[in-house]
Amino acid sequence: MSTGGAFGGNRGLRPIPPEKGIFPLDHLHECDEEKKEYLGCLKTSAHKSEQCRHLSKKYLQCRMAKNLMAKQDMSELGFSGVKELDSTGEDKSKESIGH
Repeated sequence: MSTGGAFGGNRGLRPIPPEKGIFPLDHLHECDEEKKEYLGCLKTSAHKSEQCRHLSKKYLQCRMAKNLMAKQDMSELGFSGVKELDSTGEDKSKESIGH
């Protein structure tokens, strides 16, 4: 007789969440502005994400600041060398890694 759950899992153990890939949804729309900026950039750049990397970095920084994902060094997320740009597209600072 099996002691596991319906799919072979042990019902007595607490599940361990994945390290990356799944994080809380932004139900309170705390980072909607950053998300809209990024999606708008993708539309205007014919979905060439490289041109919008500074905005995806800004979005992830917002999620970290609002505890919607674990705080992590941006270089670990593939953003080493991505500069912060202001709304005109001008370089605002040298590599700024924020948490």
